[in-house]
Amino acid sequence: MNDSSSTISTVLTWILVAAVVLVVVTILIRAIRIVPQSDSVIVERLGKYHRTLFGGPHLIVPFIDRARTRVDLREQVVSFPPQQVITEDNLSVAVDTVVYFRVTDPRAATYEIANYLGAVEQLTITTLRNVVGSLNLEEALVSRDVINGKLSAVLDEATGQWGIKVSRVELKAIDPPVTLQDAMEKQMRAERDRRAAILQAEGQKQSQVLVAEGARQAAILQAEGEKQAQVLRAQGESQAIETVFGAIHAGNPDEKLLAYQYLQTLPKIAEGEASKLWIIPSELTEALKGISGGFAGRIPGLGDVTPPRP
Repeated sequence: MNDSSSTISTVLTWILVAAVVLVVVTILIRAIRIVPQSDSVIVERLGKYHRTLFGGPHLIVPFIDRARTRVDLREQVVSFPPQQVITEDNLSVAVDTVVYFRVTDPRAATYEIANYLGAVEQLTITTLRNVVGSLNLEEALVSRDVINGKLSAVLDEATGQWGIKVSRVELKAIDPPVTLQDAMEKQMRAERDRRAAILQAEGQKQSQVLVAEGARQAAILQAEGEKQAQVLRAQGESQAIETVFGAIHAGNPDEKLLAYQYLQTLPKIAEGEASKLWIIPSELTEALKGISGGFAGRIPGLGDVTPPRP
């Protein structure tokens, strides 16, 4: 009987020890909180905000402290569905937006707003309609940077009290009505055709100018070449005549030989295209008289001479 009682006591002891160990392990597990680097955890003590846990291990009081919310601290990218916006010139366009933001104050994002993501979406839609509604279609299509800047400034100011920082807002697309898109496409096609025609005309004009310039340069070069050739020929003929005259005068010829040489040189002088003026020495007239007398059978100083018969 004593053995049975001892066995039961031992079993109860081990059960009690196991229960205590289980309670201790449970308390330790609930007391240790490991938070990822990219997140933060809001801790409430007895239903009231106590502190914010950031990346790393933390100890909390089990059953008194409670981890209420896990908040992502990374930059988030949210794409909202296209919104129909009326421009200043009463045209309906579909605007597709993308918002980049991150939570800077997890406490404010948890307690100041019930659903900050939905609040950012609604605020973006409202601000987008105000900004785009003050522009006509053409301004809206070419002023995306201006619209992005205005949206970012308004959203950042409005969401600051929620612990949210809006870094930038991008317009993915601004789609006009289909009928207006067709008209714009026709206008763009006509503009491209006009530019192509202008470029073609400019090309033809440049081509004609280049051809004319080439012909002018060729004519100038040809005229310069002919001019240089004539000058060189004239210089060559002049030098040849001077050489002949120098050789004749160096040999001290008599009047008959001198006249004969002059007569042979004159045709060569006349052949040059550059020869415009002939200089005839005074001795040539006397020599011509002697030659003419010789052909007539009389040579001055010798009397009548009868040419020999062949």
